[in-house]
Amino acid sequence: MEDYIRVGFVGNPNCGKTTLFNAFTGAKLKVANWPGVTVEKKEGETEYKGTKIKLIDLPGIYSLTSYSIEEKVSRKCIMEDDVDVIVNIVDASSLERNLYLTTQLLELGKPLILALNMMDIVEERGMEIDLHRLPELLGGIPVVPVSARKRTGLDVLMHAVVHHYDEGPTGHLVDYGPEIEEKIEKLRIILKAEYPEIRNSRWHAIKLLEYDDEVTEQYPLNADEIIDRNYEKEIINKKYDFIEEVLEDTLFKKDEKEQSTDRIDSILTHRIFGIPIFLTIMALVFFLTFTVGDMLKGVFEIALAGFSQTVYGFLTGAGAAAWMVSLIVDGIIAGVGGILTFLPNIFILFLALAVLEDSGYMARVAYVMDGIMGKAGLSGKAFLPMVLGFGCTVPAIMATRTLESRKERVKAILITPFMSCSAKLPIYVLFADMFFEQQAMIVAYSLYVAGLLSGILVALAVNKLDRKREQRSLLIELPEYKAPNARTISIYVWEKTKEYLVKAGTTIFIASIIIWFILNFNMDGMTADISTSIGASLGRLLEPVLKPAGLGMWQIGVALISGLSAKEVVVSSFAVLFGIGNVNSGAGMVELATALQSNGFGALNAYSLMIFALFYTPCIATIATIRKETGSFRVTAYMVIFQLVFAWIAAVVVYQGGMLFGF
Repeated sequence: MEDYIRVGFVGNPNCGKTTLFNAFTGAKLKVANWPGVTVEKKEGETEYKGTKIKLIDLPGIYSLTSYSIEEKVSRKCIMEDDVDVIVNIVDASSLERNLYLTTQLLELGKPLILALNMMDIVEERGMEIDLHRLPELLGGIPVVPVSARKRTGLDVLMHAVVHHYDEGPTGHLVDYGPEIEEKIEKLRIILKAEYPEIRNSRWHAIKLLEYDDEVTEQYPLNADEIIDRNYEKEIINKKYDFIEEVLEDTLFKKDEKEQSTDRIDSILTHRIFGIPIFLTIMALVFFLTFTVGDMLKGVFEIALAGFSQTVYGFLTGAGAAAWMVSLIVDGIIAGVGGILTFLPNIFILFLALAVLEDSGYMARVAYVMDGIMGKAGLSGKAFLPMVLGFGCTVPAIMATRTLESRKERVKAILITPFMSCSAKLPIYVLFADMFFEQQAMIVAYSLYVAGLLSGILVALAVNKLDRKREQRSLLIELPEYKAPNARTISIYVWEKTKEYLVKAGTTIFIASIIIWFILNFNMDGMTADISTSIGASLGRLLEPVLKPAGLGMWQIGVALISGLSAKEVVVSSFAVLFGIGNVNSGAGMVELATALQSNGFGALNAYSLMIFALFYTPCIATIATIRKETGSFRVTAYMVIFQLVFAWIAAVVVYQGGMLFGF
């Protein structure tokens, strides 16, 4: 035995793989109730009675026939001996759908364990599964009932892993009938003769009969008389016949209780009301983000003001140099502290999104939007990364790996940055509160809707220009609605909040120092006149360009440049630029608004600024992710330039249009 057993967690999307993985390893991974969140394998370690076990959380797949990237990742990991034991995690409340993958895994000839997850839901519905008969019909493989949410059955599952690893492969194989079975056997003989290294010749023979592209290319055979046509349809039908026989003997009382999911879906996925309901739900999210977040924000403002005064008093009392006091108080504390006061708003936003994800609603959004996305040459599944972009653009772009074609992925990556990520929220909160007061929440919500609509319109335009359009269809699982799991939500919210705090302590910290430096120095050294600084010189270069958008102030140019590091830095830059200790406090906002208004900057200018911030070039981390996911500097450069130009045009249209109508 090796030093550790490599165990692969394999299963359909939404079967609870990642939640179970977290339960064993304590890893803080992203867990959401829609297909395709786990788009690359994750590794962790656990131990059972002295035996070390490496766990590999693989992307959710419906079969071993590879189309999308996550299916290819899972299949490659399984086929290349990266795992010693396969734990097939299935949703016990949806056995028919989940067992199709099981029938394929049985043919691999590897140790296989069936983990029946969500058994608590099975019991709630009054259903019964014969846990003695099921393993018998599957050829004796271990079947272990578990609940990832309630953390039950975990020791039993690891016990089965350790002992089944020693016993080796078992399992019952589906009988495909005399004709196909004869062809499989002939192909196995040929494969063993020509490719003796193949361990699971039966599985490869079946894939050859299904015209599987990867197997056909990797193991070419001169066997046209055997592979005389594509037998995929017959093989699939035989698998489902086998599954039906298994369920007849093992699953009882399936239809005794009417599923509440169907009743809820009749409303939430309604052909007419589905989209308005989604927009209403998102409006409620931002209402909570502003109202509850602003109530909690006051505590942070008071703490920041007290901390800033204490540090100032300590430094001046210790005789620190004036530049040192200015750097720490006006640069670092004003910049980083100003961002931290938005933490309650960010927390509420992440909490609301986590609840929607874990409840099962987000997959419905893709279903509801499929018609609109289809006109843009995308499936409704492409809408999921866009919604994920409300949190952070980086994982949203990575989530496009669930899309099958490269063309669809590139198009989805192009429009995903149009969504208002959480980093833009501080900009909306600050300027909406300053210039729109009672309408602040409505103004901020309009920006989220504007980003969403603009993304879809851009996709429509790109699709119109595409001469080789692809017709995309939606194949997505609509998971059962469930009460959000407190542990899953807490992990998600904590991870996102921690990322925000880490960004404040690193990127924003460094950016605040740089902004302070370029505003306090010129070519002759340190200057007390900020208008003669390096930053002022850079900002003035942008004044003519930004003036048509109502943003013709050099301070705005500097703030927007700083936002390339992280969009939150735009807010901290305004604090440093105008020397405001706590720009998010009531007094700070009045001070900033007064300074801006003295330069002719009003509500229309503020909205134009928010529109520009919504659309312009994403942060460095997002640009790096786009480069990684597209694999092309040219495509990345095109997207960056396109967004910058789009932002300028949108801001100019808003400002000039507003001026025309007397706003």
